[in-house]
Amino acid sequence: MRGSSTDPTRSPGHRRARRSAGAFATAALLLPLLGAAPAASPTDSSASTLQRAFASASAEYHVPQTVLLAVSYLQSRWDTHGGAPSVTGGYGPMHLTDARTALAATEHLSEGTEDPRGDSARTALHPTTQIPADSQLPARLKTLTKAAELTGLPATDLRTDETANVAGGAALLADAQKSLGESPSADPADWYGAIARFSGADDTATAAAYANDVYDVIHTGETRTTDAGQQVTLAAQPDLAPDTAQLTETGLRTVPAGNTECPKKVSCEWIPAPYSQFGNDDYGNHDLGDRPASQSIKYIVIHDTEGQWAGVLNLVQDPTYVSWNYTIRSTDGLIAQHVKAKDVAWHAGNWYINAKSIGIEHEGFLAAPDAWYTEAMYRSSARLVSYLTKKYGIPLDRQHILGHDTVPGPTTSTIPGMHTDPGPYWDWAHYFDLLGHPVRQTARKGGGLVTIRPDYATNQPVYTGCVTAGQPCAAHGSSEVRLYSGPGETYPLIKDIGLGTTPTTGVNDLSSRVSTGQQYAVADRSGGWTAIWYLGQEAWFKNPKKHPTAVAATGLVVTPKEGADSVPVYGRAYPEASAYPAGVPAQAISPLPYKLLKGQKYVVGDKLPGEYYYAVTFTTDSHKVVVGKDLYYEIQYGHRVEFVRAADVTVERSSR
Repeated sequence: MRGSSTDPTRSPGHRRARRSAGAFATAALLLPLLGAAPAASPTDSSASTLQRAFASASAEYHVPQTVLLAVSYLQSRWDTHGGAPSVTGGYGPMHLTDARTALAATEHLSEGTEDPRGDSARTALHPTTQIPADSQLPARLKTLTKAAELTGLPATDLRTDETANVAGGAALLADAQKSLGESPSADPADWYGAIARFSGADDTATAAAYANDVYDVIHTGETRTTDAGQQVTLAAQPDLAPDTAQLTETGLRTVPAGNTECPKKVSCEWIPAPYSQFGNDDYGNHDLGDRPASQSIKYIVIHDTEGQWAGVLNLVQDPTYVSWNYTIRSTDGLIAQHVKAKDVAWHAGNWYINAKSIGIEHEGFLAAPDAWYTEAMYRSSARLVSYLTKKYGIPLDRQHILGHDTVPGPTTSTIPGMHTDPGPYWDWAHYFDLLGHPVRQTARKGGGLVTIRPDYATNQPVYTGCVTAGQPCAAHGSSEVRLYSGPGETYPLIKDIGLGTTPTTGVNDLSSRVSTGQQYAVADRSGGWTAIWYLGQEAWFKNPKKHPTAVAATGLVVTPKEGADSVPVYGRAYPEASAYPAGVPAQAISPLPYKLLKGQKYVVGDKLPGEYYYAVTFTTDSHKVVVGKDLYYEIQYGHRVEFVRAADVTVERSSR
């Protein structure tokens, strides 16, 4: 057991963990002085256990309850995750980190066998990842140990008991305040420096971005029911002005922003991916380009790292590995930029998508339902994506903000190996709320289109294979809804002929799943079930009136032109052969095994010309962007987007 080496039956921390009624009464008297939210008194039986824990820890460690609540919200949104750790080994509502304990549980997790570059004009890359050694773990990943020392509480309690966890977080904040030479002020405005220190950041920009986010939470206030069913409230204080000058007292290093491409309200560091030659005239780990002048940027691709921060950064700095444009750290939302937007990173497993996208990795594991993403990371990512979409004119919808799991396989042979991150536990509804573009109803009920929109917390379909093949994953909220071949759960799951396998409930099996924000044409309705056109089939999902998992939408759809029984579907929008100039080999159009069948309709995401970026040499003199005359529509065909030729289909607006 890690933490205090003293006898827990005699330690002060042990007594604190079992607080008396007298201590609660004392805390109640101090609440007005400590910036507490209304109705949060530890003697108030109507308050939740967790709300009372914040009040009690606030009183004991002389940290304003407002500060404790806001810090915890930014870490975990007050969720406990059943005592399971985040991707960085953070436990409980205060996200106390103990990576030594948590790392071993995630070493087995992996998904997909794709070639990240996704261009058959070059030899496929199949790199492997490595988990960093414990000796490489920084102090920000060991805060639970420090909390155990400060409180005298056993590490086990700090991981699993919410009251102890909140006390540990309060102790860390109080210790940070003391180390800065600041008094334990009752004014939340006087805790800016301590909050910056609590973030675990080692530079002023990241620490300030974190502290600013905490005060943003204080300004707006929050009320939420946690994953354990507890109501927690933080009253808004819109006029609170923090003492930002305290940042100079933290002693943190100053990192020059350099030439990063990031919004002002985030912390962003330039950690470049190398562009260099090695062995046999090969090179890596990205391609130089001239976007958006030479070709438009149409997509943002959301990934998770499937590894911890330090190891992932080591990989992206390896010229023999692959690359992506940005990585976002879980603990504090720090953004590292690796590849300029003008250049083409190798990240999505589809060269067409790579050439027209920006890839963002988030520290996380898709097959670990409780290796949760922090609110700090969600917010930092949303700010970055908002900035990029405005700069490059990218629509804020699920056919332009792609998950790696919605990127199509470019050819038939690549479909089974395509990656499936960020997976069913990424909260797309919350993410689009933060983007300022919430997923909501846009048409009258009963219309021709639906947008998938389950309630994340209560939508808990069974997934298997997170730890052991075939065994159920831990119950957890999900952004995804399962599909059946008829209006009931006794019908078979939908089969994806591109995968060529029997559909399962496996966490990496996308054959019969739709995701929040995706839009589909309605094929039929029966009772509390809705059928959509999906992978050339009628696919049914449970959609009861009282607890709907989809909302009505409107938009454009495609259907085969009159007289055609079917039209081909493609995983990339490449130009016709006649468009290629001399010296640039024409790329195969390569239809997939899928068909768009007569009478079926699929939602349109975009209309675009066929395009191919020829870049197979280290020197850029031979690089060319080939643009054809043939036009394509991007469509939401299955879980992944696909493409159809405009000449093959008719476009119509769905009924309202």
